[in-house]
Amino acid sequence: MQYILNCGQMKEADRYTIEEIGIPSMVLMERAALSVVEEIEQEGRSPGKVLVVCGTGNNGGDGWAIARLLHLKGYKVFVECVGNPEKMTAETRMQYKIAGNYQIPVVNNPEYGEYTTIVDALFGVGLSRPVEGDYKRKIEKINAGGAFIWSVDIPSGIDGDTGKVMGTAVRADATVTFAFAKIGHVRYPGRVYTGRLCVKDIGIYSIAKERDQYACSLDETDAFGMLHRDPGGHKGTFGKVLVLAGSHGMSGAAYFAGSAAYGAGAGMVKICTTEDNRQILQTLLPEALYGTWEEEGLREAMDWCSAVVTGPGIGKSREAADMLRLVLELGRQRNLPMVLDADGLNLIAAFPEYRDMLYENCVYTPHMLELSRMMNQKAADMLEQPFSVLEEFAGIYPGTLVWKDACTIVRGGGGKIYLNRSGNEGMASAGSGDVLAGLLGGLLAGEMAPEQAVPLGVYLHGKAGDCAKEQKGSHAMTARDILEGISPAVRRAASKAEI
Repeated sequence: MQYILNCGQMKEADRYTIEEIGIPSMVLMERAALSVVEEIEQEGRSPGKVLVVCGTGNNGGDGWAIARLLHLKGYKVFVECVGNPEKMTAETRMQYKIAGNYQIPVVNNPEYGEYTTIVDALFGVGLSRPVEGDYKRKIEKINAGGAFIWSVDIPSGIDGDTGKVMGTAVRADATVTFAFAKIGHVRYPGRVYTGRLCVKDIGIYSIAKERDQYACSLDETDAFGMLHRDPGGHKGTFGKVLVLAGSHGMSGAAYFAGSAAYGAGAGMVKICTTEDNRQILQTLLPEALYGTWEEEGLREAMDWCSAVVTGPGIGKSREAADMLRLVLELGRQRNLPMVLDADGLNLIAAFPEYRDMLYENCVYTPHMLELSRMMNQKAADMLEQPFSVLEEFAGIYPGTLVWKDACTIVRGGGGKIYLNRSGNEGMASAGSGDVLAGLLGGLLAGEMAPEQAVPLGVYLHGKAGDCAKEQKGSHAMTARDILEGISPAVRRAASKAEI
């Protein structure tokens, strides 16, 4: 589990370490500089001629210390100081004086193209206003210089809380941050500007109980620990998924969701769809059971299943709306885990009275426009304050939100937030969301609690996309490729779980 902090939380962790634990800030600065130099030397390429660009805040202090350490190791290092030296923090001024004692050369208005490596130590995570004037011109020249760029803590110009570009930002090849990743490293476009992210332990600690308030990200170790298969089980014990998907001409949505449910480990899958899809689907997925949206059959299917996936490709007809109403009523009565996706979400937005039938075991998987309809807010406004939107959503819709995006956010019913870091740009393809819905249904049917199943499902969906990219590349990837990637993604996790 990797914890991801916002700027306020990181500031508090710094304060706690310095004031409560008693580690001087200069010691932390020295450790930070050492960790950056360590990464530079481990990169596998010679730093060559190095320029360290320092601001006047503590990020600049890190930069002066980095320059000194590289200088003492024999590298050819120069420093550019940007900003008014009189505004240096106390720690930065001390590092500046120490560097001067070592006679490290300082340059003004350098030609950035002359350097092999540039270390960006202009701003840290505390930047709160757009980059303008001389700072903007410097960053643009750094980006255009052609050097390998290392950013200290976060690329200068990236908002640490959102990943937003504050006017302009350094495009780093690699970023070294300290103690914890920050939200701005993970969310786009900050994730692109960050390059390769290195999180280094320099002795910054936080109060343990506050970690429950941090966002977090699953990694392979977490996935390995969650997947188990009972060697004495049978198809009934591994869960029964009911997939309500596919209107006329939309058999693909039902196929992707049903197949993904099997890929997640479900023992049995039943697809209820329109009659004209039955023959196509029985050919594509003969392993599944089939039914239609007729009421009596739906009631029997809801009694049979252990989890429901509803919405992919069902359309917004009166028939679909009536089917969804019945399924919500029955699901609430039985407290069934229910994944609501695509048109299921659009219908909830169109019929506000359906909200009264929602319950804590519901999982909502909207993309940006679907979430915009559900919240009756503009997408651009929601992107400005994404974490406020999460809290507003929780006040309206009980259960778990999966906000699908380049960096998908999961907010569990208990308020825990996960930022997903698996996956790639090739997954932006029709049908990818149907695969995710089915995968979530398969995990939930196996009696895994939503607080585990949902972030795990999102993570595995991304890993399946990564497997697909390895085989097909990102440009030509389709939902079928992601579907085929589930097996190797789950196999890798399960094999580790069984060791």
